[in-house]
Amino acid sequence: MPNILKQAPLKKYNTFGIESVAQQLIEVTNNQEIKEAIEWAIDKDLEPIFLGGGSNVLFTQHVYPLVIINRVTGIKKLDEDEDFVWVEAGAGEVWHNLVLYCIKMGWGGVENLSLIPGTVGAAPMQNIGAYGVEIKEVFESLEAINLASLEEEKFTNSDCEFAYRESIFKKDLKGKYFITSIVLKLMKKHKVNISYGAIADVLAQEGISNPTIKQVSDAVIQIRASKLPNPAEIGNAGSFFKNPVIGVDHFVDLKKKYPNMPSYAQPDGQVKVPAGWLIEQCGWKGSKEGEIGVHKNQALVLVNYGQGTGHEIKDLAMRIKTSVNKKFNIEIIPEVNII
Repeated sequence: MPNILKQAPLKKYNTFGIESVAQQLIEVTNNQEIKEAIEWAIDKDLEPIFLGGGSNVLFTQHVYPLVIINRVTGIKKLDEDEDFVWVEAGAGEVWHNLVLYCIKMGWGGVENLSLIPGTVGAAPMQNIGAYGVEIKEVFESLEAINLASLEEEKFTNSDCEFAYRESIFKKDLKGKYFITSIVLKLMKKHKVNISYGAIADVLAQEGISNPTIKQVSDAVIQIRASKLPNPAEIGNAGSFFKNPVIGVDHFVDLKKKYPNMPSYAQPDGQVKVPAGWLIEQCGWKGSKEGEIGVHKNQALVLVNYGQGTGHEIKDLAMRIKTSVNKKFNIEIIPEVNII
């Protein structure tokens, strides 16, 4: 049985920097420790909260009975052929470290996902995405422990039921599995994607016309760093809301009223509208209420300046959501897991 910490402060385990306490906290580093921790929780009749990097969570309570931290690490090549390489990573690995490792090895497909906070295990759960790429495009499979049976199970790409910032682990199987590792299918012959956001502009400024995967990654890092606050300096969880997808008729009506509204056509005929733009139009960008607020450079990011509480941030988020719905008749949904 791994070591149990009593009355453990959770501030360092969440990027919002919220002051909460775990009555018991367990860090697990392999499948056996995970099973032992879960068995212990069942025996004590405790419902655990599972954390990786704590970059997509908002604590709203002061005390939690049991928190289990995923520290399952390791990166290794499983197989390769002429065109592809299959890479396995432990769910407790830092996602950005995995991206940098893959780029160093010359394996393409995740460069647009550089600097996304969090751990590897959260990536398929959230179907993370940025700059025109989602993890589902390179995802092969994952292994997870069934919390009821303690059996180790494998999930393929189709099993995960990926959608925009969604997977089966956020819906039907929410809270039922502990993801231990994932496998990615990456490219040896690179096909870079620079069509989304400001990547092409940044590369052009550098005089780069035929970018490598590292140059694309560097551009993404530069863009993200310029827009998003460093959690080590200002508490935040990155993008708080998903970008909403609306029907084309709704979009056409809004475009008449707001001709500068940015948009991205979707394969199914719908239209994605940046949530940050919607929030900014409602006047929230740069607003501050005591110890919390909306970041001055990116309206999609809610921040904790030091002593803010989860309840305060949740309340702010709900008021932002209401104002966007009232102005645009669009519902924006939190991307952050509020617990």
